[in-house]
Amino acid sequence: MDAEQHDMAEETTKDRQGAEQAKALDSVTDNVPEKELDQNKVKQAMAALAAAQKADKEAQIKREKELAAVKVTQADIDVIATEAEVDKKLAERRLREHNGSLLEALRSFL
Repeated sequence: MDAEQHDMAEETTKDRQGAEQAKALDSVTDNVPEKELDQNKVKQAMAALAAAQKADKEAQIKREKELAAVKVTQADIDVIATEAEVDKKLAERRLREHNGSLLEALRSFL
């Protein structure tokens, strides 16, 4: 009978360990809804970022169109390029940013 009681004690211990392991497993798997919630938050954040990038790009395109509409002369571009010692592309950009004002464009380099 001692051997039988010993076997039963071992089985009871194994059952307890199994129950503890099952409980631990359940506690790990209980976090799944939180992960799904986090994924939804990530999706929302990514959508917001994409929308912000699209708005920024549209604003940049609009600004480029506005700058392209500003009338500048080649002589003004040459003056800025020479006096500020910059390339003509930057000189033209700065001149357009200052609505074609040679004086304001030159001041912006100081």
